Amino acid sequence: MADRTILSIEDDSFLLALLSGKLADAGYRVVTATTGNEGLAKAKAERPDIILLDVMLPDIGGFEVLEQLKADPATKPIPVILLSNLGGHDEINRGKELGAMSYLIKANIVPDELAAMIETELKTQDSGMTN
Repeated sequence: MADRTILSIEDDSFLLALLSGKLADAGYRVVTATTGNEGLAKAKAERPDIILLDVMLPDIGGFEVLEQLKADPATKPIPVILLSNLGGHDEINRGKELGAMSYLIKANIVPDELAAMIETELKTQDSGMTN
């Protein structure tokens, strides 16, 4: 897993440190960004295996970041998990329509479960590549 990179785009420094620490402990290389623009730049530069994306960011919103990621051929194939305190059906549906693989509510996130979800997704990607 050390060759696997996760980009976490999150402006909440506590949550960013908590999730990044847990994922690093699980053996992932974690790259972080605290704004949407920084996240877009790092997504293009790092080509992470998966992106954790906060919906509410200080510059451009997570939905706009997701739209830009999916519009760029270089970043389009990267799976994106949206994280938010907004859990309404409209937000969840919008995230899925824009191409997010999952939409998680921050209050319901258990870091160990998130790490397991990421591991499962990456294994699914790997098995898809070998077929």
